Amino acid sequence: MSYALTSVVLPGPLHQSLLAHLFPGDGLEAAALLLCRRVGNHRQRYLVHDTILVPHSACTRREPDALSWPGEYAEQAIDRADEGDYSIVALHSHPGGFFNFSSQDDASHTLLLPALFQATDKPSLSAIMVPSGAMRVRIFNGRDPYQPVDQVICARDDIHVWPAGADVGPSVPAVPIAFTQGMRHSLSRLCACVIGASGTGSIVAEQLARLGFGEIILIDFDRIEARNLDRILNSTTADAADGKLKVEMLKDAIRRYSPKCRVHAVPESIATRDAILAACEADVLFSCVDTAEGRHIADRLAAACCMPLFNVGVSIPTRQEGTERRIAEVCGRIDFVQPGGATLLDRDVYSPATLEAEYLARVAPEAHQRRVAEGYLKGIAEQAPAVISLNMRAASATVMEFIARAFPFRHNSNRDFARTIFMLADGEEEHFGEGSFRSNEALPLCTGLHEPLLGLPALAPRRKAA
Repeated sequence: MSYALTSVVLPGPLHQSLLAHLFPGDGLEAAALLLCRRVGNHRQRYLVHDTILVPHSACTRREPDALSWPGEYAEQAIDRADEGDYSIVALHSHPGGFFNFSSQDDASHTLLLPALFQATDKPSLSAIMVPSGAMRVRIFNGRDPYQPVDQVICARDDIHVWPAGADVGPSVPAVPIAFTQGMRHSLSRLCACVIGASGTGSIVAEQLARLGFGEIILIDFDRIEARNLDRILNSTTADAADGKLKVEMLKDAIRRYSPKCRVHAVPESIATRDAILAACEADVLFSCVDTAEGRHIADRLAAACCMPLFNVGVSIPTRQEGTERRIAEVCGRIDFVQPGGATLLDRDVYSPATLEAEYLARVAPEAHQRRVAEGYLKGIAEQAPAVISLNMRAASATVMEFIARAFPFRHNSNRDFARTIFMLADGEEEHFGEGSFRSNEALPLCTGLHEPLLGLPALAPRRKAA
């Protein structure tokens, strides 16, 4: 089992701009400096927030296998690092496709990285990129030798994971075929965070553990009750009688059938500091909640920490026919949100009105009822009673959506599947492409966890009483 403890993470739009700059078509090396925010303690993730592109014309030497550029750009990066609490990555291209650091790279980085480290008092990194966009990174933290960064991740329509390690040679390793032992080995490097451990969340978590994820973070504050037993996998009457925490029950269950998987149980609401600080270390985020607040925080967390986000929801709308109420449809919806793409808010999965309605229902239920009666709010669309078969259908589709993007197997582009809706009564399934939604760019990318966390005052540290 190999766990990835350091990662460099890039949003798709920034990666595309780097690719265009580093490979202008002339076959010569080019350079850029990346400014990263670091999050996580157990698993450290360097989030590429901004770049300084070294102009091709400013380079004193550009050849197919050599490059020299003025130190003034490193000075710019140092100044920016001081202002924004950044670590610096020195990146250059290998137009020939050599997926490793050359002896020339070693010589130049021996001078550059210690200088960056001394100037910023933060770990400094060097990286190479090949024409496919794959990257390899190493880190200097004041001690010799360099340490490889375990993986580089970029989530676009496909989720790209470029690993380091002794098994990586001079060419980019092929992506394992989906559903094979190679996929399982690749997943052993990844960490998933599942928000919500009930109807769909317990089923998503079970699949991730059995597929071979190396680490899983489970976030849910609730306890098991007798009424939960029909839809939470692995729950028992004893758990309900004891009021056992859902996340602790799932953690114990995963240990029994997937002992190599590290499971972190966080018995908190996602709207808490502890939950955010735990979730930020994950590589991929699964939102299995039925509240607007939960989805709103998942949106912000995914953007701030550059995580691909998979959101699942189910519903069973009904209609009145004469004196009887009948099922109108049995629906599930799966959304994939890539960093820099249209958010759940952009897609109307929730709205400011539903956030306000939930807040009023929680803190001022009487005022909430008055406003609903007045027609100012449309009310909260409560989750319909769920059945295990519907939850399984939706949870399976969610995990399959992840597999399709990390280990592509579709005949059509993953860009055509930003949203999937299935309707079981009509026997239909609809797909919506990334271009179906407009991103308003309201959520800044790769900002990390500066205070207040996610820009939400409610998540600011509490002042100690005098």
